[in-house]
Amino acid sequence: MIAIDWGLTSFRAWRLAEDGAVLDRTTGPFGIRSVADRDFAAVLDRAVGTWRPATVLMCGMIGSRQGWVEAPYVAAPAGLAAIAAALAPVPGMDSAWIVPGVSQDPPDVMRGEETQILGVAAPLGAGRHVLCLPGTHSKWAVLEEGRVAGFRTAMTGEVFGLMRTQSMLAPLVPDDAAEDPGAFDAGVDRARDEGGLLHHLFGLRAAVLLGRLVPAALPSMLSGLLIGHEIAELSAEAQTVHLVGSAALTERYGRALSRFGIAATTHGEEMAARGLFVIAREAGIA
Repeated sequence: MIAIDWGLTSFRAWRLAEDGAVLDRTTGPFGIRSVADRDFAAVLDRAVGTWRPATVLMCGMIGSRQGWVEAPYVAAPAGLAAIAAALAPVPGMDSAWIVPGVSQDPPDVMRGEETQILGVAAPLGAGRHVLCLPGTHSKWAVLEEGRVAGFRTAMTGEVFGLMRTQSMLAPLVPDDAAEDPGAFDAGVDRARDEGGLLHHLFGLRAAVLLGRLVPAALPSMLSGLLIGHEIAELSAEAQTVHLVGSAALTERYGRALSRFGIAATTHGEEMAARGLFVIAREAGIA
């Protein structure tokens, strides 16, 4: 089968063997936002046409209203059986489906992360587990007995980008600002103080103006501050958090979690491929 994680800005695909082993992979910057005239079939053919014919199962924003076809959300709590039963067929294509997202009340939604979570669920086994999928919109999910029991979203990555480039902090940051682990740690620690995020954000500017923070360290401290507040509010008092995502982001979140005394276990980005495989097997299409 062909497993595809197709987001707003990126495309990742894997060719899988009958046992789910990865035989080949490809990536590209052709997320759904970049697809001209909504010609998703042409993009798919260019990317993985040489792997066809094969069953195709896709997840992510390709199943949103802006995507190929909208795959309606499944309400949490949602497990493998419910998600596999709600696959949306792709019109005009044989043996091609899209995984639904998951929704909950109070209103929150995910698309793609549910597939990564199901990829992690089997090795984690029974019980209750807290997962974090960091990104532009980070997801914190509770997995109970193999089902997504609930989740919350934090717009941490998007807020970082806006603050870094469009806020009153932007003019203070030099173009050559490099990663500063010490400043990142200081930002995480600051998030544990009283005052709240909005007050702490203004404090970054004040610290630069008063000479207590060098401008080059500002992005790293901002990142630590935002991630620190995210952890403080959404980690659900977990003793261990399972991080799913890119090496760079999971390393950063693991570093921040350690300053809260929380252990972290990392699972790679290919959990999406694993999740798509187990969903396809459950649905009887692979």
